[in-house]
Parts: sequence; C-alpha cells; structure tokens
Amino acid sequence: MASPKIVRWGILATGGIAQTFTVDLLADPTTRGVTHIKHTVVAAASSSSQHRAQAFLKDVGAPGDAKAYGSYEEFVGDANIDIVYIATPHSHHYQNAMLCLEAGKHVLCEKAFTVNAAQARALADKAKAKKLFLMEAVWTRYFPLSIYVREQITSGRIGPVARVFADNSMALDPEVSFGDGKHRMVNPELAGGALLDLGIYSLTWVFQTLYHTQPESSRQPPRVVAALKSYGATGAADETTTIVLAFPRPDEAGGEAHAIATTSLRIATTPGGNADTAGIRIQGPGGEIQVFPPAFRPTRTRLLLKDGSVEEKDWPQPGPGAGSGWYNGFGGSRNAEGEGHGMFWEADEAATAVVEGRKEGRYEGLAESILIMEVMDEVRKQGNLTYPEKIETTQYPTQL
Repeated sequence: MASPKIVRWGILATGGIAQTFTVDLLADPTTRGVTHIKHTVVAAASSSSQHRAQAFLKDVGAPGDAKAYGSYEEFVGDANIDIVYIATPHSHHYQNAMLCLEAGKHVLCEKAFTVNAAQARALADKAKAKKLFLMEAVWTRYFPLSIYVREQITSGRIGPVARVFADNSMALDPEVSFGDGKHRMVNPELAGGALLDLGIYSLTWVFQTLYHTQPESSRQPPRVVAALKSYGATGAADETTTIVLAFPRPDEAGGEAHAIATTSLRIATTPGGNADTAGIRIQGPGGEIQVFPPAFRPTRTRLLLKDGSVEEKDWPQPGPGAGSGWYNGFGGSRNAEGEGHGMFWEADEAATAVVEGRKEGRYEGLAESILIMEVMDEVRKQGNLTYPEKIETTQYPTQL
C-alpha cells in the first residue's frame, strides 16, 4: 500500500475559523477513511504580530518546526508551503488571494469567495495564468450528507427538482451583539451583512441541488428577484434578504425550476436552537428531501416519498472519537469529545487536487463560484447595497 502524500499547508490569518479549520486539518485522516493524503501545517501568519502567529500554532497543535510570520508578504515567500488556507474576512479575500497566487501558492479561500464577481473572475484568471489550484472553501458541499442529497436528485428518486426552499438565519440581536458597529457581521468596511456571510449557505443549497445537478452542458444562470432590508444602525449592511430564483431548464428535464433563498441576522431559522424543523426543503413530483439546520453544518436528513415511505439518516461528523481527549468547535461552542467539525472534507478535496494536479474543486468549480457571486451582485444591486470602493475594487495591490 502506497504511503499517503503529505500536503504542506500555510494558514493565513489566525482567528476563530482558522483555528477550527486547522484543528480539523491536523486530525488523523484515517479516522474518516482517508488514506491517500496527510496534512501538515508548516506556517501561519497573523497581520497583527509574529507572536500571535506563534500562539496560534501552539494552540492548534501544529508541528514544532512550523514557522510563524507577522506579515502576509513574508509568509507567502515560504518555499515550504504547498497551499494556503485564507481565513480573513471576505472584504480582504481578493487582496489576500491575489498575494498568494502572485507568489505561486495554491489557494483554498474562505467563503464568500470575494466581495463581488469581478474580483472572483480576476482571481480565477490569475490562477489559470499561473497554473495554480484555486477553490472557494464552501465546506458544506464536501460533506457526505451533501453528496448523498445530490445523489438522490441525480438518481431521479424524487423526480426533477421543481422547487427548493433554503434558509440560513440567526437571531443575533445585532444592536446588543455588535453594538459598536465594528463587527464583521454589520461593518460595511468588512462587507458586513447577512447576505455574504450567512446567505451564501442558502444559495449553496439552491445551487448544489438545482444547478450543479444539471448536465454541465445545458445548465443556465437563474433569473433573480430580491428584497433586502438594510441594518439601520450602520445603514450599509443587510439584516434580512430574500431571493427568488428561476432556473431555466429544458421541458424534458422538468422545465423551469424555482427556489427561494432567505437569510437574516435578526431572526432564526429555528428559534431557540430547535432543530426539528427542516431549514432546507428540496421538492420534486416524487417526493421531498429535507435537511435540518444548521444549513452550514447539517447532520440529519429526511427523505419523504410520494408512496408514503420515509428515510431518515443521521450524519455524525467523524474524528478521533470518544476517549481521545481531542476536541474541536467554533464560536465558543465545543463538539462532543473526538468529533470533528467537518472542515477536513474540503481540506481533503483541496489537497487531493494539488496531488493530482487538478486546478479546481470537484463539487464547485470556479465558474459556479463566480456565478453565485454574480447572483449576490444582482441582489445587492436590487437592494441598493454597495461597499466602500477599496473593498469592491479589482485593483491590486490596494491597502486595506
């Protein structure tokens, strides 16, 4: 049996999402049945200080010889890095990803990919010119649960999907939680608002079920109608957004299909954390697939068929297991002992692509990431939401 290929990661930014990703990354891949690759972390960078990067590497259990950098420019010059995971706010993704690509590094960039489609296209063009791998880190697409849902659709089990409802909303009490207006969720300087941070997951479920499951040769962009409610305290971020999408489709494939994608930072998909109500409903003439919240990290599905049969499945996240003393989590919450968070699936895909020489992810290529950014551009246009020019620009470099 061949030894696993070791892929060397650099982590750009050291906040909460970077910590969760890196702890997952360093879990033994065989605990999730992956034997052809193994991950290691060789460097991390913090824009605030080298000390912060050193503390991060220690906190996540990185190898002792991993290097800490106090600037991103120094970091991308590290010849030991194969691929960079970018974990900054999406307002900074374009500048950070372009820096990495210019330095010849493969890139896995957190969602939302960029602030607008023009930036996403520019990154894709740069990656192609440099012959580098580039992928938006929409982790949910790589879950076995998501693969199962797409397989139910492509197998025809519920017939051609006719309608999808997808919500990802959180009652965050923004005036209390983000009272100073500086938090990335509401700060226009960081491209704040529900759409880019939360709504990307609603659109992820719409696109992976209604668009990605169609033959690549025939699928077409949707028509979009949107309503956006601005967050009054900052006046330049959305607090609640509703999107209606109509996907053209040949008559023999079921004809036009509709979707409603919703998001809010004022109200919750399921108040009080009650997860008994499906946040995602995928409907066809033969039945319905339900996915239970949270939309970004679901662990339960229900298939309801026209004949009355019901198939319920739980999808626990793998990991080192109970008794391992290993923990991960996000945002102040901690998963059960030994239970991974689920970010390793996208890391496995990115690392596998690097080893194989592929330049895009299997379950969301760059063209689809760009199309979703175009949809969000149109939503913002209809809602009259713009961000400061310095974070909308494609000019590189631009100091943020």
